[in-house]
Amino acid sequence: MLVVFVGCVIFLFLVDGVSQIITMIEKIALNANINMMYVETILKIIGIAYIAEFGAQITKDAGQGAIASKIELGGKIIILAMAVPILTVIIETIIGLIPA
Repeated sequence: MLVVFVGCVIFLFLVDGVSQIITMIEKIALNANINMMYVETILKIIGIAYIAEFGAQITKDAGQGAIASKIELGGKIIILAMAVPILTVIIETIIGLIPA
């Protein structure tokens, strides 16, 4: 329980810094004329990766390595599912650049 509590406290201390970073990335994306849908998706993917890693580390600390592996796999599958629209746009852009 102590590990979970300390992990959550550390995470709460970092929330302010993370929100400043997200705001900075959004400003850069607006200045670069990037579709905010893509930026939001990438930020969600990063968030899922951190949460999955955090959950996996907690379960490993509890001695449940098998559950930790399943959490990591679940996080990777969710990330892949969220990345499909971005990958589709990238592939369509590359195909559009190739002369017919």
